[in-house]
Amino acid sequence: MTLSQAREKLEKYGQEHVLKYYDELNEREKDELLAQIEATDMSILESCKHRDELAKKGVITPLAAMQLPEIEANRESFTETGLEAIKAGKVGAVLLAGGMGTRLGSDNPKGMYNVGLTRELYIFECLVNNMLDVVHQADAWFHLFIMTSDKNHEATVSFLKEHDYFGYKAEYIHFFMQEMAAATDYDGKIYLEEKGKLSTSPNGNGGWFISMKNAGLLELVQKEEIEWLNVFAVDNVLQRIADPCFVGATIQKNCAVGAKVVRKNAPDEKVGVMCLEDGRPSIVEYYELTDELMNAKDENGDPAYYFGVILNYLFRVADLLEILENNLPLHIVEKKIPFLNENGEQVKPETPNGFKFENLVLDMIHQMKSCLPFEVVREKEFAPIKNKTGVDSVESARELLKKNGVTL
Repeated sequence: MTLSQAREKLEKYGQEHVLKYYDELNEREKDELLAQIEATDMSILESCKHRDELAKKGVITPLAAMQLPEIEANRESFTETGLEAIKAGKVGAVLLAGGMGTRLGSDNPKGMYNVGLTRELYIFECLVNNMLDVVHQADAWFHLFIMTSDKNHEATVSFLKEHDYFGYKAEYIHFFMQEMAAATDYDGKIYLEEKGKLSTSPNGNGGWFISMKNAGLLELVQKEEIEWLNVFAVDNVLQRIADPCFVGATIQKNCAVGAKVVRKNAPDEKVGVMCLEDGRPSIVEYYELTDELMNAKDENGDPAYYFGVILNYLFRVADLLEILENNLPLHIVEKKIPFLNENGEQVKPETPNGFKFENLVLDMIHQMKSCLPFEVVREKEFAPIKNKTGVDSVESARELLKKNGVTL
């Protein structure tokens, strides 16, 4: 992109201010800024003005989960179907690993955090060990796509390479970077992070499929005839990935997506819950749950919105390709965004000062025709690491790892 093309694009969206320091930059910095301007989708910035409309939900009704007794009764059949699919190369996995370990007191990618006590045991290592269980069970490898961000890509790739991918076959591992979205002030003006750099943030956990496509990896998915992608987050060290029973149940029920869920430990637990929204599968975030929804009962007298999602989804690729051309709804989130002030000085705000723009997995699910919420045993598959101490922390995850026989 040339300078005049950049000016033209910026004028169209009222963002000319981002070239304020252009003449002070060296040639490399100028090229990088122009490339960033070219790559940034500025059409989303207008949506700041319609923020309230974007947040509106449709009519919420319950979506029944497949519960443990039914799963146990069919475990053998589901597992056999799942193993067949894995052996045939029809299942791949996508690890969302773009985050940093900041809240854990680390400057490294979150997956590099060491949860061991008497030995080194990294989050990445825990996840690979869980995948290797399936590799051994199926006697077959499956492709693993790892999504990084511009902030942690090099560190993640180097770390995993250095540790020989913790025993996972290198030819089955593929990295790609998450697309970035601009961060703005409350008037929709893009902040500058540095004189030659726009302030950006990852485009949300719903951006994984478009990021995969833009990295050219859908060609590999189609060449390898992968029909299912198990998407999971980096921070749950106990989750089972490409779990044959889960895969088989989703296939047998002919659902477009499967979602692993756990029974909530309290009505107000901070997890999103599966539901129907205007008759289609959806997720209500914990902060959107009204008292009425929290206390609603199903026909058996059990809580109607009882099963929390753990960000472990199995998507049918054919259905993902169908929705690829649809624009996912945008979520506008208030955040603390570091920026350059009027004097060109870097400021780290202590309170929210603007918006970040995200697509979320829940919106991908809402575009699917059918979804199977699949219950798993909480103590065996849900050990999220969000904080250093307290609830959903390194401490609580360590206790659960020990309970599941993992030596720390």
